[in-house]
Amino acid sequence: MPRPIKVRHVSCYPEANYFKPRGIPFVELEEIVLSTDELEAVRLADLECLYQEQAAGRMNISRQTFGNIVRSAHRKIADALVNGKALKIQGGVIAVEERRFQCQDCQHEWRLPFGTGRPMDCPQCQGANVFRALSNREPARRGKNDPNRERCRRAAG
Repeated sequence: MPRPIKVRHVSCYPEANYFKPRGIPFVELEEIVLSTDELEAVRLADLECLYQEQAAGRMNISRQTFGNIVRSAHRKIADALVNGKALKIQGGVIAVEERRFQCQDCQHEWRLPFGTGRPMDCPQCQGANVFRALSNREPARRGKNDPNRERCRRAAG
C-alpha cells in the first residue's frame, strides 16, 4: 500500500488555470492536467531560481519529492507546448499560504488568505499604517558567487 501524499504548501492559486493553442477549437484539443503543486514547483525552481532544497522547504516536502514534482511538471508543460495540447491547472493535495500584515502604529499582526486583497486599516486600532509583515522565508535572491545566478538573471530578463 503506497504512503499517503503529504500536503504541499503553495503560495496562491494561479490567476489563470487554462492554456490552449490559439486557433484550435476546444473539441479538437487533447488536455493535460498540471496539478497546482506542480505549478508551484515550477514557479519556485524556474521563476524564483531557488535551489531544490530551499524550494522543497517552502512547499513542506523532501528535496527528492520536489525534484520528482518538477520533473513531472516540465514533462507535462513540454508535451503541451510541443504537441499543441491544452494545459489545465487543477487539483493536488495542497494548503494555500496566508499573508501576514502588521500595523506600524500598534504593532498588531494578523493573517489573511491570498486573494482577499490588501487590508486598508488595522482591525485593532483602525490605523492606516499597514504593511506586509516580514516573512521568515529565505530570500529568493542568490549570492554574487553563485554559478546559477547569471542563468536565472538571463531567464528573467
